[in-house]
Amino acid sequence: MMKKILLTAPLFAMSIALFSQQSPSKDWHHLDKTQGYQGISTFQTYEKLLKNKPARSVVVAVIDSGVDYLHEDLQPVMWMNPNEIPENGKDDDGNGYVDDIYGWNFIGGPNGNVSVDSYEATRVYGALKYKYDNADPNKLNKSQKEEYATFLRAKTEVESQRSKAQAQLDQMMTFEESIMGSLDGIASKMDQIDGDMQRIGELDVEGDPGMVMAKNILKQFIQEPDGPQSIAEAKEFLKSALESDREDVRKRLEFAYNPDFDPRSTIVLDNYANSNERIYGNSDVKGPDSSHGTHVAGIIAAAVGNQIGMDGVARHAKIMSVRAVPDGDERDKDVANAIRYAVDNGASVINMSFGKGFSWDKKVVDDAVKYAEKNDVLLVHAAGNSSLDLESNFNYPTAQYEGKTSFFCRKPKKAKNWLEVGALSYKPGKDMVANFSNYASTKVDIFAPGVQIFATLPENSYGPLSGTSMAAPVVAGVAATLRSYYPALTAEQVKEIIMASAVVINEEVAKPGTRGKEIVPFKSLSVSGGVVNLEQAIMLAEKTKGKKKVKNQLP
Repeated sequence: MMKKILLTAPLFAMSIALFSQQSPSKDWHHLDKTQGYQGISTFQTYEKLLKNKPARSVVVAVIDSGVDYLHEDLQPVMWMNPNEIPENGKDDDGNGYVDDIYGWNFIGGPNGNVSVDSYEATRVYGALKYKYDNADPNKLNKSQKEEYATFLRAKTEVESQRSKAQAQLDQMMTFEESIMGSLDGIASKMDQIDGDMQRIGELDVEGDPGMVMAKNILKQFIQEPDGPQSIAEAKEFLKSALESDREDVRKRLEFAYNPDFDPRSTIVLDNYANSNERIYGNSDVKGPDSSHGTHVAGIIAAAVGNQIGMDGVARHAKIMSVRAVPDGDERDKDVANAIRYAVDNGASVINMSFGKGFSWDKKVVDDAVKYAEKNDVLLVHAAGNSSLDLESNFNYPTAQYEGKTSFFCRKPKKAKNWLEVGALSYKPGKDMVANFSNYASTKVDIFAPGVQIFATLPENSYGPLSGTSMAAPVVAGVAATLRSYYPALTAEQVKEIIMASAVVINEEVAKPGTRGKEIVPFKSLSVSGGVVNLEQAIMLAEKTKGKKKVKNQLP
């Protein structure tokens, strides 16, 4: 895995992936403190507590970008609709979804799939612009003022991000011209060291800041065997890196923060204004880029004992793929339908590794969450990667139902079947919390391993990814394991066990986003004050009387 090297120019700071980063054990999230990591004790739990213990299969729905259901490590654990005949073009089970063998895709349609979409802030801004762009706030009623405040928040974000992106593009162009000129200048002086790149440190370029920077870059490059070993190679490498960075910024301007961009209207062909519409989409649950969802699925339940790739947390789980998350922000209507589809088709746990700062139609999602709660389905949600305190910032969807408070009910009702998960690093001590993770003493429930998690990627590949998106499926895997071995437990009981069995961390850590400049108690960052642990959860489950009636413990 590569790490970021920061190159500072007068107008532009560019990050370039080059040098090897010290990586943890590939399966660190499965290990424990006796093995040097704050993992979840997966291996020893199965060996000591669950060996030869009967279990039943449970379904975990992955609402995400899609899952590569043909992956060598996932194909054996994919859920398959028992009442649907593959590829016959018929809705055999009568649920309204044709050929939904492995799940369903709510961001596809008769004309293909949505790959890239805008951010919700952009859509909110675009939808309300005609109404409030020239509004006089003094003439608005109470409900309009609330909507106006949302519009202003969206407008500020969209316009500032577009301005920032354009400035970055301009700076990149200036930086590229400058660094290429400086590298040409270095090339003209190489006779000082007989053209020997290994002696680049001896080159006299003092007095020219551009060439000093170029020289330092070259010194870093040649120290790595896989780095550029000549000026020509360095120029090509930098051009490629800069073009990649430019493409990321262009995507923000063209798609993410473009109010006029709407891929859905020509692809999905649903009535987007109808939040209650359920039947739309297609059966392509992999989609055009399933990297994120495939990784999440592997963390939860990649096949165990096949001597390839990696092992999932839950050994009796089946993965249902419900595609609802594009490159951009997911839409509330799709999230709500994805939850309902998962519930209706037998999911016991739903993993939701996505989030956004705005919600256009929170009520439709709340209703779906209530539907899952009524049907005893546990929802596991990633807290987000913006280093924010969720006590005062937004990351939708949320466990809090929308609604007005009253004298008798001061707080909005909260879903009891919801776990909000922050990300833990593999590093010990003050660096154990991922610097990017969101946190909150009352709104983030628990932390789980979420940095450098090695798991499945499309086309039978593997690799490490980081994010609360990786931490949530670790918890979903623990929840699925509990529901496999203790089927009498309700979703609410599973949540309570995971929370009560968390390994409480009585240490001070770097507050996310401060890079060590602010130290806080770990316990202040979540409700439980701890880290999920499978072994402790199983031990507590063993002592807990389930509230559901089940016929037996057998699969």
